[in-house]
Amino acid sequence: MTTEPTGAFEAASTIAIVVSSHEPLLFLTADQTIIAASTSFCRSFAIEPANLAGKRLGDLGQGEWALPKLASLLKATASGSAQIDAYEIDLNRPDQESRRLVVNARRLEDGDTTRTRLLLAITDVTDIRAAARLKDDLVREKAILMQEIQHRVANSLQIIASVLMQSARRVQSEEARGHLHNAHHRVMSIAAVQKQLSTSQAGKVELRTYFTQLCESLGASMIADPDRLSLSVTVDESAVDADVSISLGLIVTELVINALKHAFPEQSAGQIAVDYRSDGKDWSLSVSDNGIGLPTGADAPKAGLGTGIVEALARNLKASLAVSEGNPGTVVTVRQDGASRRHRSDPAPA
Repeated sequence: MTTEPTGAFEAASTIAIVVSSHEPLLFLTADQTIIAASTSFCRSFAIEPANLAGKRLGDLGQGEWALPKLASLLKATASGSAQIDAYEIDLNRPDQESRRLVVNARRLEDGDTTRTRLLLAITDVTDIRAAARLKDDLVREKAILMQEIQHRVANSLQIIASVLMQSARRVQSEEARGHLHNAHHRVMSIAAVQKQLSTSQAGKVELRTYFTQLCESLGASMIADPDRLSLSVTVDESAVDADVSISLGLIVTELVINALKHAFPEQSAGQIAVDYRSDGKDWSLSVSDNGIGLPTGADAPKAGLGTGIVEALARNLKASLAVSEGNPGTVVTVRQDGASRRHRSDPAPA
């Protein structure tokens, strides 16, 4: 223990800096005798400032600062063999909530090795740690809730799809059966994107996997002879937001169903190709077939529900819709580019 009269050799300016600091600080001798403490330290830990000078750190309060590990680290710091960086301790005071503290200590010298000083900075992180734990708990609860929602939505979609299929088997009308089958495919389209979302990161849906699974589902339910009709998918590395993926998936569903129904009459063989690619904000989605092509004149089909759905979804995506000859077959292209964006933003004529 030092025998020097603590405080006698300290500059008044040094003491003033420590006392006026907004951070809880302790200015100690090498043997951990208190020279000065900041007002914030006294306020934070309910210490009477008048009784501080000349008291040992371990004697503060009711002895709660008598922490053997901290004392050992401060001794090592005073000798120059160690340095305390972000050392965490629990301060337990009678009848008070335990506080979590982060302690940093530095050895101070002015060239006289007999007058080593320690500057101890204490940060109370109790509330920060509690907030972090609360945040972690909320994130964990949110993840569990999302999993539960995903599970229930998937089950609900499967139930709806099953009910539609059972209804389709019972009805006598071919037209009604066709509508129920179409509704079933649309529900399965939503189920496919929901499945993708449940495993995606940051709410993005990777389109290659999504379209592939979607078309596999459509093919399995609508293509009786895979050797006669084939359905291929070509997609780049694009990933889109969930709401966009739902619209794109429904467009693919409607166009593929339409091609399977009308492009290959009389059991003719053929191919249907789904293609999606993007470049920055521009993208294009096409569904093409090598079937009989679009009937013209009096044989031209009237726009049905599927066409209306595709047109509405394209408008919602601010994209253009074009139908062209495939030579042979038909190509339907939904495209969003600079021209379509300008067109959509043009004011309506008066």
